[in-house]
Amino acid sequence: MHNAPESASFTLTPIGYVVSDYPDKFGIPRQPGLAQAANASLVLTAPYNDPLTVRGLEDFSHLWVSFIFHQSPERWTPLVRPPRLGGNRKVGVFASRSTHRPNRLGLSLVTLAGIETHQGVRLRLEGCDLVSGTPVVDIKPYLPWAEARPEAVAGFAPQAPVLLPVTFSHDALDTLARRVDSASLYALIEQVLGQDPRPAYKQSEEPGRVYGVRLRDVDVKFRALHNDEATTLEVVAIDIMTG
Repeated sequence: MHNAPESASFTLTPIGYVVSDYPDKFGIPRQPGLAQAANASLVLTAPYNDPLTVRGLEDFSHLWVSFIFHQSPERWTPLVRPPRLGGNRKVGVFASRSTHRPNRLGLSLVTLAGIETHQGVRLRLEGCDLVSGTPVVDIKPYLPWAEARPEAVAGFAPQAPVLLPVTFSHDALDTLARRVDSASLYALIEQVLGQDPRPAYKQSEEPGRVYGVRLRDVDVKFRALHNDEATTLEVVAIDIMTG
């Protein structure tokens, strides 16, 4: 029987933080790369914001970002309810990607869109699934020849989720038309809502209920429309956030 190592705990120091299109965690895609229209930056902080720390990183297209689920509670349980299983069936926490983990550590694969080093270091990211303010503890380049395993078995999540169709009311389209970022914001809303951010256990309840998801500087109000064959998510209003 092996004894536990003498150092029973470790201290992680964030190397930077994320600034993203997601001011709240509600609505964030549950995996990276599912909303490519999402803009984000990884801002390195001193002393890690020396441009020498990212020399050569521009030769890579994708990064592994290790981070802390800082908005999740510190408590954890051995069983969790993955949304992909309807929010009802339980699996072990280590058989899931739940945010409620013992050390609250997360890992995300993102596209590196650019590097800015004129004032510190800022990495421009695409396909990010991290809430604004997320502390980052490490960055590593992605190596497809070593880390892409197409023959791997993916358990209860064998493929990407099926996207729901998203429609926009006339009022919502009018609001979008007045914005400089109308095209990218339209795409972001469509990609985020298409994954149906409503809690899995509530998707069959309260028909017509209006939900709100915050993206960039707007609050997107949407509802589910049901017919005999399919569910459509309708954007009923886009409100500018204040304060």
